[in-house]
Amino acid sequence: MALGWLASGCVYRINIQQGNFLDQAAVEQVKPGMTRSQVRYLLGTPMVADSFNKERWDYIYYLKKGRSRHVDSRRVTVYFDGDKVARLDKPSAAEAAAQDASAAKIKNGRTY
Repeated sequence: MALGWLASGCVYRINIQQGNFLDQAAVEQVKPGMTRSQVRYLLGTPMVADSFNKERWDYIYYLKKGRSRHVDSRRVTVYFDGDKVARLDKPSAAEAAAQDASAAKIKNGRTY
């Protein structure tokens, strides 16, 4: 029984990373009035392009490193009016700084 318990602790867990990692500096460059191609140049292709609402792009990022219970996630939504950015839903500067610090810890393997 003890051997089974010890062996179960040695299972390797892969990192799960999904979506677009967005640099906060690039997100800050997106301003109302920019075109879709300018946004795509800065942020890349959106993770979710809403098939029912062509005026909205969602950029979603999710990272869970191995056995860690910590999850780093962020979401940025760009709303368009025609071909121009109307508004942007993004994390506040404080939230973004905390997420960047968390991502740096995960990247360096110090999440426990």
